[in-house]
Amino acid sequence: MDYHKKILIIGTGISGVNAGRLLLEKGAEVILYDDKTSLDTAELLSRFDKAEGVHVVLGELKDELLSGIELAVISPGVPVDCPTAEKVRECGIPIWSEIELAYHAGAGRLAAITGTNGKTTTTSLVGEIFKAYTDNSFVVGNIGIPYTEVALQMDEESYTVAEVSSFQLETIVDFKPHVSAVLNVTPDHLNRHYTMENYASVKLDVCKNQNEEDYLVLNYDDAVTRTMAEDNRVKAKVIFFSRLHSLENGVCLDGDTIVLRENGDTVKVIGLDELILLGGHNVENYMAGIAVAYYMGIPMKTIVSVLKTFKGVEHRIEFVKEVDGVAYYNDSKGTNPDAAIKGIQAMNRRTVLIGGGYDKGAEFDDWINAFDGKVKKLVLFGATAKKIAESAKKCGFQEFVFVDTLEEAVKLCAETAEPGEAVLLSPACASWDMFESYEQRGDMFKKYVNELGA
Repeated sequence: MDYHKKILIIGTGISGVNAGRLLLEKGAEVILYDDKTSLDTAELLSRFDKAEGVHVVLGELKDELLSGIELAVISPGVPVDCPTAEKVRECGIPIWSEIELAYHAGAGRLAAITGTNGKTTTTSLVGEIFKAYTDNSFVVGNIGIPYTEVALQMDEESYTVAEVSSFQLETIVDFKPHVSAVLNVTPDHLNRHYTMENYASVKLDVCKNQNEEDYLVLNYDDAVTRTMAEDNRVKAKVIFFSRLHSLENGVCLDGDTIVLRENGDTVKVIGLDELILLGGHNVENYMAGIAVAYYMGIPMKTIVSVLKTFKGVEHRIEFVKEVDGVAYYNDSKGTNPDAAIKGIQAMNRRTVLIGGGYDKGAEFDDWINAFDGKVKKLVLFGATAKKIAESAKKCGFQEFVFVDTLEEAVKLCAETAEPGEAVLLSPACASWDMFESYEQRGDMFKKYVNELGA
């Protein structure tokens, strides 16, 4: 790619700024654009070491500004059908995602993991395996480190695992991992993708540039991902994993042991009793991670050594502390009903549950029905509180109460839960109505819990 171009970056968040830094480093002229006129131009420029190469434009994107622009890089939080993107597209300017830009700038062997749930845990696991194998490894994407932030540090010997979202996959062009994985597909982000068919199709785009020398890891137990193997976009070798079925080829269970079967041979990988993380969903995450790492060429001995010590990720069914005999868990990353179902299924005691948040267009009946007598009380806050309450009433669950803030929710839970019970923050919703991110929501929950009894 010729970087000596005039390039438009749409969006001024972390993704956009890091894309701009990479482009400046390569000699491009950067136009940083956002439609929010309230942003501070000086503050935005202060994020760049070479601010003289950046031109900030806020508000209306005028036609004359687009003259001479040869490429646009769109941040994942900006819808691809928004008026700005449509205007850029009408001018014949190609639009790349941040991961497409990073892919062109980076080097080495790449694995990419997507899916509705489990992406962060599986990506973290694979990242730890890569790290145990080589110091020349990177963990990037939605997991917290923008791909563009470290792409220029990569070389041909690098091993990179990227957690990629449907938003990022919407605008890939040449992005091509050696191993890709779609962990599952359940309703999420329908306010952006509109239909489940569109959402699933975008997820599968992770493999659209792969060929017969590459691998696509799919969940056999998920009806949507199982049928992806038959899609005409799939040219890579398909590797299934399954917690519920015995597979002739792939990663599955043989009794209480995870095994890898390949060409008639069976390799015993690890016993379930040797793993730290609990819950069936985590068994699936382990299996996916094993498949991705193995087909990236990592020795099984290295994979197993990491499996035995892997403790998961922050904000995903994370034990916080016990207060007066009540165990508190932070599952702020449960940002959709399916993820929150996994959270409640992992609880082994009566639970006071905190839910609610930003409305992504999801329905909550399946989540409510998954309570299965385990939820003592549902404490609701945020934009979706009333919608969830209506779903609860429809499903015959009446033990819910409304609060205004997360702090108030924690205090009420502390008054409600009895010794031997649990309090779980697993909102089934995104955080953007009241928080900057699910991480901030989880951090605030932990802060309030740690203040109990202090």
